[in-house]
Amino acid sequence: MTAHSATAAPVRARTGGPQDDGDGPKILEHVLGWTLVVVIAMLVTQLGLL
Repeated sequence: MTAHSATAAPVRARTGGPQDDGDGPKILEHVLGWTLVVVIAMLVTQLGLL
């Protein structure tokens, strides 16, 4: 190990995980998800699959 590599700060690579962008997109994602659940439930009951 050289002196430079021993004192260098470790660099963390971004892996595309969750970010702190606020609550806007998160709320929209929940609303759209629940809307999709309701639409699928309506479709299943109208087609008599349940």
